[in-house]
Amino acid sequence: VQLQASGGGLVQPGGSLRLSCTASGHSISSYNLGWFRNRPGKRRETVATINSDFSPYYAGPVKGRATISRDNSKNTLYLQMNNLNSDDTAIYYCSATRGPGYDYWGQGTQVTVSS
Repeated sequence: VQLQASGGGLVQPGGSLRLSCTASGHSISSYNLGWFRNRPGKRRETVATINSDFSPYYAGPVKGRATISRDNSKNTLYLQMNNLNSDDTAIYYCSATRGPGYDYWGQGTQVTVSS
């Protein structure tokens, strides 16, 4: 499966954005999906994941501010993030797996939170 992330950009602190990840080559319905990010100088970290049964998981730093969703009919994964702050500045990657590790990755989309 090939993944294409989009929706990043420059956002002011307190703002919102929605990232999208469109898959091709295979239906995502049987995949667990996730959003990950690389903050400057940091290791890649999990932002949120959503299993094939639609059960979500949110990492602590984004809990309450992020909503992960998927539309299998559109073969697309989404991440809505609100109340953004400078710590959210990162390259965001989408990924897919049928277990155990995430092995399909998109190219990343840059999110910069700055005034």
